[in-house]
Amino acid sequence: MGAINGSDFLKKINSLNNEIWLDGMQVKGPLSDNSAFKGILRTKAALYDAQVSPELLQKMTYTSPTTKERVGLSFMQPRTIEELRLRRRMIEQWARQTCGLLGRSPDYLNTVMMSFASSRYLLEGKENCFPQHMLAMYEKARDNDLSFTHTFITPQVNRSQAYFECSDEPIAAKVVKKTNDGLIIRGARLLATQGGLTDEILVFSTPKLLCEPEEAFAFSIPSNSKGLRFICRESFVGGTSTFNYPLSSRFDEMDSLVVFDNVLVPWERVFFYDAPEVAATFFGASSFQPFTFHQVITRQIVKTEFMLSVAELLVQTINISEYQHIHEKLSEIIIGLETMKALLAKSEMDATVDTAGYMRPSLLPLQVASNIFPKLYPRFSEIIQLIGASGMVTLPTEKDFQSERIPDLHHYLQAANQSAEDRVKIFRLAWDLTMSAFGTRQTQYERYFFGDPVRLASYLYKSYPKDAHMEMVEKLIGIQVGKR
Repeated sequence: MGAINGSDFLKKINSLNNEIWLDGMQVKGPLSDNSAFKGILRTKAALYDAQVSPELLQKMTYTSPTTKERVGLSFMQPRTIEELRLRRRMIEQWARQTCGLLGRSPDYLNTVMMSFASSRYLLEGKENCFPQHMLAMYEKARDNDLSFTHTFITPQVNRSQAYFECSDEPIAAKVVKKTNDGLIIRGARLLATQGGLTDEILVFSTPKLLCEPEEAFAFSIPSNSKGLRFICRESFVGGTSTFNYPLSSRFDEMDSLVVFDNVLVPWERVFFYDAPEVAATFFGASSFQPFTFHQVITRQIVKTEFMLSVAELLVQTINISEYQHIHEKLSEIIIGLETMKALLAKSEMDATVDTAGYMRPSLLPLQVASNIFPKLYPRFSEIIQLIGASGMVTLPTEKDFQSERIPDLHHYLQAANQSAEDRVKIFRLAWDLTMSAFGTRQTQYERYFFGDPVRLASYLYKSYPKDAHMEMVEKLIGIQVGKR
């Protein structure tokens, strides 16, 4: 099959009949016609159209080593720095098409599957591990352009470090039975972004204290597997009008609780199970973090460029560029943007070939960027709110500009260099980015994208080579700190 177009994508998703619940009702009919999902699905369809367009095909795809068809470049396992940069430029292309607002654009999970397959050697020879299944699933995804969501967060019943689940019925998804056909999973996982809107769902356990064997697994199954349910949050799509809701009408990704009601996971879909040690070490030792961080930070840079553009457009619209406090605020965004770009560039310049022969971006600068951005993004959002001030509140709708009150709006809402209608469009964009339900979800999403910021900082502290230059201190004051 190879790389698909947008029509192919929508046909596949509509034909799956995934079990999705929204606002107390099971969703029926084509998902691409549902008001909560049609914006995001059509946006993704446009991404697939772009990758096979004549002008972008060579930049967005490469030749599959097995089928010889053109497949998505985000599946590429890079062996050189130039191939790593080819992947990044492809990611940038899709991110610019969505202004960096899709945290789960297809290239993210494509990257995850690629990193799993590239690190499958870590599972070889270990009990209850199937590295060949990782490779087979990756090749199937690549050659058929499958789309994925994923879930790895357990329900927030009790976040104490010493919590043991003692419910008679599982809360966190776990293996409750092993059969000749595969594993039976019961329980739930949190926060599958675009849950139910993809071909597959990737489920895995991440390192945590006191991981029980029944929860230490990784697998991928079709989203329409029997017993699999997606219970959605409230839709943040304000409406279909791109005038009133320029972002949410296009980019609301939806998040869902995933319920496993005795779901069968066929053995050929299992990557590992009953393997706490593997669950605790695979993600740190594999190329998962370097490649996924590389994809995410590429997107976040594009998103920051978009935020800077929105902020500057507000400044120009109401003619406040002469004020130094405005210069200071926009300089904050510029400094954050250039810092992120420098860290991404360093990760590529310092990339090295791993044990399996693949070119991994350097993790350290990406870790630094992943610690910076969750703090930067809420501030960038606040800066846009401060610049817009009361203009972020006085926002007529598209219908107001079609009413008999048009003369009032044109007179009282005109801007220094924009018509009243264009001024409102600009301010509605800023509002939808930072203050609507969609916008506040974006802030929370980026704040916790990589996980708990405190744990991220702790991991950076523990992994950073802090003693690398300790000899300067030793020589200066004449002491021996200890072995390094």
